[in-house]
Amino acid sequence: MTAPDQLAGVRYLVDDVQAAVDFYTTHLGFTVHSNAAPAFADVIRGPLRLLLSGPTSSGARATPADAASSGRNRIHLIVSDLDAEIDRLRTAGLSFRSELVTGPGGRQILLADPAGNLVELFQPARQQP
Repeated sequence: MTAPDQLAGVRYLVDDVQAAVDFYTTHLGFTVHSNAAPAFADVIRGPLRLLLSGPTSSGARATPADAASSGRNRIHLIVSDLDAEIDRLRTAGLSFRSELVTGPGGRQILLADPAGNLVELFQPARQQP
């Protein structure tokens, strides 16, 4: 396992830590690093450490009240076959927060975790030789 100081960390404030852990590990390929639910857990995917802070965690308590809800920021997960991921997640009962968007850099779609934090699934455009 990668040492924590070698990971990029992102903190998401969540209403239900275990529901967030289940979402990220079941649907998005994260593994549990530590779990102190209901206050806190962290999950890892590659070099990303996602800190899931429940309402009683120190991370949530340090957050100003006017910044406590989920926002427009999101984690960005690269996938090799976006259509297959969309089908797999819809089959699992998940719904998306956006339509599929295509641009010069690739294609993306957004879904939300159980607390409403956004997750972007992104398939890069194929580079022409």
